[in-house]
Amino acid sequence: MLLLFVSVAWGSAFPLMKDLITRMPVADLLTERYALSAFALLALRPRCLRGLSESTWPTGVCLGLLFGVGQTAQAVALRDLPSSISGFTVGSYVVITPILGLILLGAGVSARTWAAVALAAAAMTLFTLLRGAEDGAVSLPALAVTLLSAVLYAGHTLMLGNLAGARRDAYAITVIQLGTIALLAGVLALPDGLTLPRSPGDWGILAHLSLVACALGFLARSFGQLHVPPAPAAVILSAQPLWVTALAVAMYGERLTWTVFLGGGLIALAMLLVVPPRELLSAVCRGRGPVPSR
Repeated sequence: MLLLFVSVAWGSAFPLMKDLITRMPVADLLTERYALSAFALLALRPRCLRGLSESTWPTGVCLGLLFGVGQTAQAVALRDLPSSISGFTVGSYVVITPILGLILLGAGVSARTWAAVALAAAAMTLFTLLRGAEDGAVSLPALAVTLLSAVLYAGHTLMLGNLAGARRDAYAITVIQLGTIALLAGVLALPDGLTLPRSPGDWGILAHLSLVACALGFLARSFGQLHVPPAPAAVILSAQPLWVTALAVAMYGERLTWTVFLGGGLIALAMLLVVPPRELLSAVCRGRGPVPSR
């Protein structure tokens, strides 16, 4: 349930951020969003950063840098991409993760995973080449930057899953990550000064992005993955694009076209190939370790 909450909370952030960055600079929004979330968690547990092991701070900072650069790249590219396309592209990190595992950790990659990669590539082709015939070409640079953010998110997932300290000090790691992202964005925002939201509605969006999507979302993921194996957890989190599309259509009137349905379906199928439903259900029901790859 915690990871399902993360999927909904993070999915809701796409259309809300796309709306707010039309009125606020990206760096300002990210600085305020992550700073508020870090301060909120510190207010709940003021002593959470005391007595940590030597590896906890470097771990949190590295995780924050990976996610922070990815989040900044994604937010910048979101100006030129529909929320649904951005969401599905970022969701491909579930497929990218085992590929990075092969390159960085020497983990084996099965034929099923390579098939998933091919499906994801086909989905990207649909988004770039065919969507243009419907309502204007999708920005190739924006899509490439968003795909880069997916790679960074995959690296974040690999690092989090292979560091014992990230699990032992989950609350502190969450606070350090959020603070690191805020400082990273602040370096870009401070030269021109911070722009604050101008209306109660914009403050409400910022509050949702900070407290729900960031503070509670990061915290729920840290604790949720203590009890759910990494592969099933990744599949649960990969439902984000479904919430992105639903909210984008309901709140902002984005059109559902056949390329969105087909491209999104291909990525969803790619994710299910990485962890088949039968093995996913078996892993969750029996409470065993990560689903073995074949």
